Formats: sequence, C-alpha cells, structure tokens
Amino acid sequence: MPLIDLPLPELLQYTGRSPRPDDFDDYWDAALAEMHALDGQVELRPHPLPGAPFAECFDLWFTGVGGSRVHAQYLRPAGQKQAGPALLRFHGYAGNAGDWAQKLGYVAAGFCVAAMDCRGQGGASDDLGGTQGTTLRGHIIRGLGDPDPRRLGYRQIFLDTAQLAKIVAGFPEVDGTRIGAMGQSQGGALTLACAALAPYIRKLAPVYPFLCDYQRVWEMDQARDAYEELNYFFRCFDPRHEREGEIFTRLGYIDCQWLAPRIQGTVLMATALMDTICPPSTQFAAYNRIRSPKDVRVYPDFGHETLPGWDDIVWGFFSDL
Repeated sequence: MPLIDLPLPELLQYTGRSPRPDDFDDYWDAALAEMHALDGQVELRPHPLPGAPFAECFDLWFTGVGGSRVHAQYLRPAGQKQAGPALLRFHGYAGNAGDWAQKLGYVAAGFCVAAMDCRGQGGASDDLGGTQGTTLRGHIIRGLGDPDPRRLGYRQIFLDTAQLAKIVAGFPEVDGTRIGAMGQSQGGALTLACAALAPYIRKLAPVYPFLCDYQRVWEMDQARDAYEELNYFFRCFDPRHEREGEIFTRLGYIDCQWLAPRIQGTVLMATALMDTICPPSTQFAAYNRIRSPKDVRVYPDFGHETLPGWDDIVWGFFSDL
C-alpha cells in the first residue's frame, strides 16, 4: 500500500521527536490549581429546540482562566430521576460545537451531553487574549513569543476542557464516575487533553488527534494546512532557526504526547494512514505514551476525512459507560 509516513509496525513503536520541557509536570499542576481556584460563574440558559420533548437544552456559560466567558451546548434527558452518564464533545480547529440535533441520539439513550465552543474560534466563546507578541494565524502560536509560557493559547483551551468536565461532573443529573469524551482532529487533541487533566474521564474516543509532536510535523514538511502557522512563525520571527530548540521545547507544554501518560480512562482511537493534515506518526507519538487500556482502529486508505463505520463503533464503545 502507499505510504506518506512510517510503516504501521514502526508507527506502533514510535514515541515522538518533540522535546519535553523539564518543568512540564509543575507547569500543568500549577495550571490546574489556578483553574480549580476560579469562580466559574456557571450559567445555564434554556435553549429552545422544537421536536425533541425528551431533551432539555441549555446554553452553558462559564468563566475560564484569564477571564474569558466560554460557551457550551448542554443537553440532558428530560425528567431524569437519577444520575446517569455524560459525554463531552470537542470540535475541529476553527469550528464550533455544531448543530444541537447532532447530540440528540445520545440524549435519547440517557446521556447528558456537553459540546464546547473553543475560545476565539468559530463559536460563541470569548478569547480575551492578553499575550505579548504575535497572534498571527492561530492558536498554536498564540503566546509563543511571550516570555511567560503560561500565556500559551492552548494552555487556556486545554484548561477549559477540564473545567467543563468539572462543571458537568458536578451536576446532580450526572454520575461523575461515568463521563466520556470524544472529538476529531483538534477535537481529538482536546479529548486527550481533557482526559489527562481530568483523569476521572472514564472512556475517550479521539480521532486523528491534532496538536501532537510538532517537531515531527516540521521535519516531515507538513507545517501547512492546520499546522501552517508554525511555518509563518519561523519565517517571521526566527528565519534562521537560531531558536528552533527553544521554540519546540516551548510547544512541548501544549503537546498531547506529554499529557498522554496522565490519562487513566479507556482509550479507543481512530487513525487514517493517508492523513497529511495530522500525520499518523504524530498521532502515535501520543497514543504510544498512553498507559491506560487502549486500542486503535486503523483506516489504511483514508486521510483527514469521515471514517466509515466509526460513529457506530463509538456508539457501541460508549454504550456501557
């Protein structure tokens, strides 16, 4: 079969190229302490959705790290008498939470569902910014030029996922031991980050996760499409790559391969071997560092696209949550 990356046996052993910051654990422990100390000012506003009497729908708002108001769709079974399972959904880069109706199947099956709009992207969530240096092109490089690594844009988004999990787990209609997470591309990365920062996430189903092994992306000449802002950053701010090691180490704070060992839930991942947007090796850099029970479903002939049968597989995976 054609290859755009390593052969599958090598992918199953690959553990990444990007460096890990020496203070990585302290960085995220401090970040979580900051998040847990917040008054999230949680607000639920009823959202009308005709034709779904079995579902109660709400616009959920909370204040995240840095003061941004973050929005999520929240749906729960109408008249639910006891705590049940919940599912967190995360969207692709620059997108949004999607249509409300997409979540109704899980609600009809007894799940509460929360779908977050990433701050500053295509949904309703704010992004107050506050970084020094460029915000050119996107969230990977947001804060990359700031002396303080706590200003990295994805630090705040990763924390938003954990804060959403905390909020949902605290609702009386949710059993906090029965929470799952899912998403594709950026949503796959946020699924991994959420389960790492909220290790009580019991099951997670990431699809071709983004935000993994940035140096490998660069060395494969795939800093384009979703990763093209890396190319812009180097061309504009380090054209001779004199700070390349420093830059990739800084990106290590928001690299899902280094968060992956914190995951405790059961993982079911899908990857497409012809994916030129999120190269397979970068995905396996994270997958191979997961220590909890895990499985990967491989689609040899597919790229960064809809994977046939995957929705049915995931439905079965979450059915006993």
